[in-house]
Amino acid sequence: MSKRFRIAGINFDHFHMGDLLRYAHEHPDAEIVGICDEQPERMRDAQRNFGIPLDHVFTDVDACMEKTKPDLVILCPAAARHGEWTRRVAAHGAHILMEKPFAGSLAEADAMVAAQAKSGKLLAINWPSRWMPGYITTKRLIDEGVIGTVTSVNYYGGNRGPLYHGADKLEKIPTAEEKAASWFYHRSAGGGSLLDYMGYGTTLGTWFHGGRKPIEVTAVVDAPAGLEVDEHSIAVARYDVGLSKFETRWGTFTDPWTIQPQPKCGFVVCGTDGTIAAYDYAERIRVQTRNNPKRKKWNVDKVGAPFENPIQYMLHVLEGGEFLKDPLHPETARIGQQIVDSAVLSAREKRTVPLVA
Repeated sequence: MSKRFRIAGINFDHFHMGDLLRYAHEHPDAEIVGICDEQPERMRDAQRNFGIPLDHVFTDVDACMEKTKPDLVILCPAAARHGEWTRRVAAHGAHILMEKPFAGSLAEADAMVAAQAKSGKLLAINWPSRWMPGYITTKRLIDEGVIGTVTSVNYYGGNRGPLYHGADKLEKIPTAEEKAASWFYHRSAGGGSLLDYMGYGTTLGTWFHGGRKPIEVTAVVDAPAGLEVDEHSIAVARYDVGLSKFETRWGTFTDPWTIQPQPKCGFVVCGTDGTIAAYDYAERIRVQTRNNPKRKKWNVDKVGAPFENPIQYMLHVLEGGEFLKDPLHPETARIGQQIVDSAVLSAREKRTVPLVA
């Protein structure tokens, strides 16, 4: 690369900020020029871990943007505040990498796209599963026609709960008070397992489906005692080629990055000529085809730059690389959000609904 990119991390609602800043810290052509959050204590770990000087730490977003002039801003607000924070940053004219989900609603997602379009800068939505070699391999095999036309994507995603780990997957045991205070457990903030995790399945599922949209969606969610959000959801989407299922769960016995729970977290993709089973963090996938019905273990691809992590990829795009129609692209992510919004509506009204437009 011919230049160093200036990166700022703004809003630490989601602990994934620590992971994204680490990628920036480790990238030879990136510089963390500022971090910003209204609650200073939430920035202390990042400040210490990445040696960020005190004069690069802010509690006011406008001051941060004006003084640091970043090329790229990482945003990690609560799901229902993605639109608000996109507008605030877009006004300063910087590229934005928004941590998943896309938004708390389709209307908010569209408002984000419109706000960033006025700035002439990129908007990308990061889905951490996008960078897992198993799913990169799955997409390559689909594109090569190994399983024919995709007819069904079956997704199961989740973990013990959003407060059982922090940045860098450091384990924690949340208190009842922490759970009650966390935005993850408040409906108005975009909490719940459906909004937290279903977008992984619907957005990567759209990628595997080649951008195809479903016709209608049927969904149900649980109603845990004492909580106002779900911890388990299941949505079935009907496409012109078949059915796909997207299931989310907070409360698995183990986290998939330590020991895969049962059911395993990941995808089973079915096509007209075969199937692919790919799971989170796995080093091998299983492929079954019409010509070779015995399931074959397939080593995942060795992934290199610029597809090892989102910061690496975004800087590649800003250098002139292609912004692919992958899960980070708003066009693909919007379809994922359409399915999520349809699932929310279906669960609320307890009926099958047409795909929300």
